[in-house]
Amino acid sequence: MNVFDATSRLKPGSEPDAVEFGSARARDAMVQGFPLSTRLTMASEDADRFIDLERLATIGLRRMRVVALCGALGIMLGILYLVITPPEYTAATSILLDDNLTRFADDKSSLPAQQQADIEILSEVEILKSERLARAVVVAENLQNNDAFMNPPQSPFEWLKSQIKSLTNMFSSPVPLAPGESPEDAAIGRAAYLLQNDLDAQQVGRSFVIQFTYQNHDRDLAGRITRAYANAYLNDKLNANFDATQRATVWLQERIAELRDSSQAAALEVEKFRAEHGLTSARGELISDQQLSDLNNQLILSQADTANALARYNQFKAIIDSGPDNAVKNATIPTEKGESASNTGLINDLKARYLDISRRESDIAARFGEDHPQAVALRREQAGLTQQIYHELQQLTESFRTQYEVAKTREDSLRANVSLMSGQSSQTSQDVVRMRELQQKADALSALYQSFLSRHEEASQQRSFPIAKARVISEADDPVSPSSPKKTLVLALSMVLGLMAGAGIGALQEFRERFFRTAEDVRAALDINFLGYLPMIGARFAAAPKPANGKAQEKSREQASPVAPRILRVAVNQPSSSFAETLRNTKLAVDVVLQDRPCKVVGFVSILPTEGKTTIAANFAGLLAANGARTLLIDGDLRNPGLSRALSLTPGKGLVEAIVGEQRWQSTVLVDRSTSLAIIPAAVRGRLSHTSELISGPGMRNLVNEARKAYDYIVVDLPPLGPVVDAKAFAPLADGLVLVTEWGVTPRALVRTTLNAEPQLAAKMLGIILNKTDMKKLPRYGGFGSSEQYFEHYSAYYTPNVDMTGTS
Repeated sequence: MNVFDATSRLKPGSEPDAVEFGSARARDAMVQGFPLSTRLTMASEDADRFIDLERLATIGLRRMRVVALCGALGIMLGILYLVITPPEYTAATSILLDDNLTRFADDKSSLPAQQQADIEILSEVEILKSERLARAVVVAENLQNNDAFMNPPQSPFEWLKSQIKSLTNMFSSPVPLAPGESPEDAAIGRAAYLLQNDLDAQQVGRSFVIQFTYQNHDRDLAGRITRAYANAYLNDKLNANFDATQRATVWLQERIAELRDSSQAAALEVEKFRAEHGLTSARGELISDQQLSDLNNQLILSQADTANALARYNQFKAIIDSGPDNAVKNATIPTEKGESASNTGLINDLKARYLDISRRESDIAARFGEDHPQAVALRREQAGLTQQIYHELQQLTESFRTQYEVAKTREDSLRANVSLMSGQSSQTSQDVVRMRELQQKADALSALYQSFLSRHEEASQQRSFPIAKARVISEADDPVSPSSPKKTLVLALSMVLGLMAGAGIGALQEFRERFFRTAEDVRAALDINFLGYLPMIGARFAAAPKPANGKAQEKSREQASPVAPRILRVAVNQPSSSFAETLRNTKLAVDVVLQDRPCKVVGFVSILPTEGKTTIAANFAGLLAANGARTLLIDGDLRNPGLSRALSLTPGKGLVEAIVGEQRWQSTVLVDRSTSLAIIPAAVRGRLSHTSELISGPGMRNLVNEARKAYDYIVVDLPPLGPVVDAKAFAPLADGLVLVTEWGVTPRALVRTTLNAEPQLAAKMLGIILNKTDMKKLPRYGGFGSSEQYFEHYSAYYTPNVDMTGTS
């Protein structure tokens, strides 16, 4: 029962008046007096506030029964669902979209891009789900007249849905048939709708395989419809290919006839235009273009000849103009061909003779002098050769001039011809452009005609090719076992949902948990010592133990006739019980905190009525008296004196008379002969409205002061703090107060609010007791390693063990 818990939060010898409830300074002062291990423990507990896994586990264990019950209920509901739900069977087949099947009739061999392939496969999936294909299957299998298909057994959810739908249809007008629709067509449409609802088709991974499944309550019908769907799909592709090819062939025939006529007309127009404008050609080029090209070539050559002739003429003319002597010395006679070849040969011969004579003349003049007759003769011969060479050069220059003039004339003639042909070519070019435009149109029509003709032949061949671009790779068999409902999945899901519901209920219960359950709750919510738990008291627990010495002792005990009833004598009758141990812990707390007081005045209070403070106060006083302490028990609840009503004797006078002075307080005392416990009852006649003035007035103060001289302990049963202010009024007369709260009943917020509003009461609080504790449930609220988890291990130290029964 945590004997030392009451003393662990106050420094020895400290006054309770010095402790302010909720004060951080007082709390720090108390913490400084703790042992180092205690301070470290408190620090670790304060630091670990983010996620308390142990607390979560404790909550789980505490609410395990609710979770398990909901889980079991979920399993039962799952079993019920499996029993009443009709089974469904699923048949599946796989179709491969294979372009290679038409490779003999289709020249296309390259695979499409992945994105394009996905689009094509998704398109085929939508075709499988289409209403047209569903109607084809319905008609092929006559499903509109199949009662097992049109009216299958319903699950509870389907039945409820149909009932709601029927109720809704009662308030709406029936849907009329479409214009021209027969009842048979309407039945086929409804069957197709039912068929589409139970059909599923999807691509298998990233492959070209489409798997479609059909689900039905009849296994034979499921397999038959799935196979019929595969056949209908393949036939639909064949029919679609045939119809598309047929329509394309008819259209191509009409288009080919139009293109043939257009192509012939365009070609004829080209030839007619060429003939009208004389646009004949040779070697792929127009004749006029060839002539203009030849003239241009000749003009270029003529210009070169003219320039060459002019250069030679200017060169020789410059030589002639320099005079005979310089002409002969400087003339360089080129080698010519043609008419001037003879002149140039003669000039070269003369020049050679001239050079020979000049050499001879130089030799003779050098040997014999310039006046030598032979030298003179050679000079005369040399002069003659000079004149002859100069004359020949003149003739050659004239010949070059003539050649230049001829070349110039030819060049001018060619240039005039080129200009004439260029003017004619400009018009021809315009005609050529027009002719080319006509030719391009004719070529385009011809190419289009050839293309359409080729496509027509290809379509004609493919129209009779009876192979679709798909094949069945997995034939649908009649299913052996039902696919729905899945028993394992349903049971597992039911259990999971039940556990989740139980967890939700448990979480809601935990969220609504606002009461004191453990000592940790008290420490977390209040700055008050926790004194212990008091179990709920049963009839056997309150009974006195049997005497050990036979009938004589039993007779003497009966003669004692105690004043207090058994319920107020639990601690006396069962001194080794856990109930008495908690009260001893309370006494220890009182003695430690109030050790300097010769007489200790202790008041027992509660927040709400019926929390058991009267029973605890009487048992506490009885335990003190049984231990030999002079103890006075005062019933201070003048509004509702439960202690006085519980006494075996009806008092004629009591506390009120003693306070107002009508009686000496000693004369109102009743003494329990078995324990020597003195009791001042409250003999109240009717309801009093001024009880707070009575219990805090001078009369009560004098009574307490006088009683302090005669007793070691004065225990006062005070009214609850919630309804009246009597306990607050009596607080200045008390040395300490003990707060009694009912386990699992008194809200924590109410206690905290009340004590925060009354700091003078909180300052004198010695501790709190949790009364009426269900000792069997208590371990569920304690954390791992807490003292609440080990209460059952303490049972060997407590007798009798009936205090753990949980009865009230």
